[in-house]
Amino acid sequence: MVQTVNLKKAYGSRVLFQEINIKLDTGKRYGLIGANGAGKTTFLKILSGIEDATEGEVQVQNGKKVGTLSQNQFAYEEYSLADTVLLGNKRLYDAVKGKEKLYLEEYTDEVGDKLGELEIVCCEEDPTYEYDVKITKILEDLGFPAAQQTDLMSTLTGGDKFKVLLAQVLYPKPDVLFLDEPTNNLDIVTIGWLENQLQHHDGTMVVISHDRHFLNAVCTNILDVDFKQIREFTGNYDDWYIASTVIAKQNEKDMGKKLKEKEELEAFVRRFSANASKAKQATSRQKQLDKLDVGAIKVSSRRDPSIIFRQKREVGKELLIVKNISKSYDGRKVLNDISFTVEKDDKIALIGPNGIGKTTLCEILVENIEADEGNIHWGATIQNGYFPQNATDLIVGDMTLYDWLRGFDRDADISEIRNCLGRMLFNGTEQEKQVKSCSGGEKHRMMLSKIMLEQPNFMVLDEPTNHLDLEAIIALGEGLLEYPGSVVCVSHDRELLDAYANRIIEIQEDGTVVDFKGSYEEFIESKQA
Repeated sequence: MVQTVNLKKAYGSRVLFQEINIKLDTGKRYGLIGANGAGKTTFLKILSGIEDATEGEVQVQNGKKVGTLSQNQFAYEEYSLADTVLLGNKRLYDAVKGKEKLYLEEYTDEVGDKLGELEIVCCEEDPTYEYDVKITKILEDLGFPAAQQTDLMSTLTGGDKFKVLLAQVLYPKPDVLFLDEPTNNLDIVTIGWLENQLQHHDGTMVVISHDRHFLNAVCTNILDVDFKQIREFTGNYDDWYIASTVIAKQNEKDMGKKLKEKEELEAFVRRFSANASKAKQATSRQKQLDKLDVGAIKVSSRRDPSIIFRQKREVGKELLIVKNISKSYDGRKVLNDISFTVEKDDKIALIGPNGIGKTTLCEILVENIEADEGNIHWGATIQNGYFPQNATDLIVGDMTLYDWLRGFDRDADISEIRNCLGRMLFNGTEQEKQVKSCSGGEKHRMMLSKIMLEQPNFMVLDEPTNHLDLEAIIALGEGLLEYPGSVVCVSHDRELLDAYANRIIEIQEDGTVVDFKGSYEEFIESKQA
């Protein structure tokens, strides 16, 4: 059990939150949500002891072990994968390594006494003497075979390092678990594995995530950071979101408009489900809605962006032909004989494990890099819009947000430029700040503003949801659903894929391609059949 007493955090005159008195119970898994900059990560750091509060205190029940997901992927470069995981229990790690060192020394009574002391520690921390077996198993589950587990962390990619850090915090089975964006850099299969692990966590858990599907799968309660307060709601993210929307509508309308309100609410539930295949879920949510106690939910101070993708010209009969594309780096083949044709109204989700070549394929499609073999052919009427994965690295410099966006279309109407920024919540003086001062989430919203201004009839999007808050991700899903053009989008956000995709292209480990016509949910069902 974890409890906060009169907690306050301020940076100078700016107060993030204050008078926070919350009891986090054993057996509950809390999703911590809020707008970008609301203080979610700061609150989690205070709970875990990484950062001090301005006022108040955090109380953790005596004897309870706390696990916090490390955000430093480069902190263990000189450790093996197995040792990095073992460091999740520092006391056991020190005892094991101490014993190994003593075994190399000549035996004396003093050495024997030290070995005995360390053996007691090992027994206390690992009564079954199976720490090595457990570590091997969890790393194998994450895709690291036993032979690789003695390799140094420095040999891994960033995504694989993050997987090992996940194993590090999960292996000791801490009583209290704090996780900040644990699904970042994970492919869909690994996210599913993580969900299963967390669903069986029987202690206290607090997790920050912008993945709606993940929050719905693992959370029993929601902590909403808003109005400089943190309010608890029983239920998952969908429950909270629908309830908060109901309250917003109730505050906007008077009693004489109840019938219209009901119709709008029903439309909202249908839209939230975002595709016809989820009609059963929509009905279920409506039933849940009727039972929800929404009295404790206040109208949120958060603003929803408005993402509207238009196209300047209609596409012709021919859109995109990808034929026998192959690409290698340093002798390693990343793409092998990839072929597909995009037709009008196709909205494609491009999926596959990390490192399989999805970003490389996107870069080839927009002709930023050349394929080693094969070719691509764009139709004569196609006007591309591209959202690169490294968007945050590309938006730099001293220019204002307005000038940065204007640079892509000097002939654009001034009001349209400001409207595109305004739809992404850059209002008034915010449009005049320098781009270098923007956060990752703000830069991603700027890139979406750019695409809205360009009005392409074909979009290639590579992980556009990174750094976006939940409200922006929902708006993006609705924008893609309503977009009249065609889309190829790489994303690990399953709710986003559910929202817009009518075709799934999966690049598999062996290089083969599965081309499925239908929604993401239907695709998953077909694989399970």
